[in-house]
Amino acid sequence: MKQRKTGTYERTTVGGEEVAAFVPAALPPTRPKLALKGALAERLRAAEQALVRLELAGEMVPSLDWFIYAFVRKEAVVSSQIEGTQATLVDLLTFEAESDEGPGSADVEEVCNYLDALNFARAQLADPSGLPLSMRLLDEIHARLMQGVRGADKQPGEVRRTQNWIGGSRPGNAAFVPPPPHALGELLSAFEKYIHAGDDLPLLVRAGLLHVQFETIHPYLDGNGRIGRLLVTLLLEHWKLLTEPLLYLSLFFKRHRSDYYDRLGAVRTRGDWEGWTDFFLDGVATIADEAVISARELFSLVTEDRSRALDHAGASVAAVRLFELLPRHPVVSVAFAIKQLGVSKPTAGRAVEALEKAGVLVETTGKKRDRSWVYQRYLDKLRVGTELETPGRP
Repeated sequence: MKQRKTGTYERTTVGGEEVAAFVPAALPPTRPKLALKGALAERLRAAEQALVRLELAGEMVPSLDWFIYAFVRKEAVVSSQIEGTQATLVDLLTFEAESDEGPGSADVEEVCNYLDALNFARAQLADPSGLPLSMRLLDEIHARLMQGVRGADKQPGEVRRTQNWIGGSRPGNAAFVPPPPHALGELLSAFEKYIHAGDDLPLLVRAGLLHVQFETIHPYLDGNGRIGRLLVTLLLEHWKLLTEPLLYLSLFFKRHRSDYYDRLGAVRTRGDWEGWTDFFLDGVATIADEAVISARELFSLVTEDRSRALDHAGASVAAVRLFELLPRHPVVSVAFAIKQLGVSKPTAGRAVEALEKAGVLVETTGKKRDRSWVYQRYLDKLRVGTELETPGRP
């Protein structure tokens, strides 16, 4: 295949060093066009079918809100971890259970900002009078993502006005230098137009192309990776490939981080859009199928444990009501039970105790006061892939 040209380089000076900033060509790939044939066509069919199965799984489970709650938080945690945030899913859920006690750690606050940004974006897209999927919406998302955390001093909600770079200790040894600031207006206008333009490429493929283009343009001084991954979630919903955010693609990118960056680089240096598309579609199919399995397993587990709670000798109305909250709040305390159930402290304590004796809740603090309990079996399944990586290991 003829190697396609995917952009040009512009010499620019940053910090006293002259560097070559890459200015990508507008989408879609041309000369030659993206070739969706053979194995790549099969990969596309597999990914599309996996998304259909995921959508059906979401429609069939009796309590979809459980899974939306779980999967959105999983995506928020993993996407933030890719950028160096040291917060786990357990950290986030514990903070949410104890949020009345004050602000969480800086890392947890970053994850909470991601959740706030996603919720804001989805509300805007669902509102007929809300913002469309556009750079204006992405700017608003970015402002929320950066609010009060790392990057809060790097123009939240604003396209950068200075040159940035990726990797390396200085511009001169950077792994990649995105377009210079003066080129961003035209690039982002073309990027936005492609979201809404007619194209004969499948929507799922276009989502992958737009992710690469956003990462290559790198329009903000910080937070580009998280916005770029969130963009995929919003595109799938905007184009009605999924009606709910059930696909947490960051997990695939985290597992295959080296391949992810290599594929992005190959697009920029060799025009290898086919290699990227194969990788992206593999991720969609893999994570969609894993999400279907996870949804089934979690629902089966909750059904089994509900029976266990109901059959226990200490079962009470308060205990059953508390159990029904656990899939959305798998970390609880007596104070949490008092607030959520609207009952007295003794009643809340007996409800927690009943679920603990039934083998549903496990006490985790080992303290006599200010204790908390977790829905351990549920959390063990849910948090797979959200653990922090061990230093020195991939």
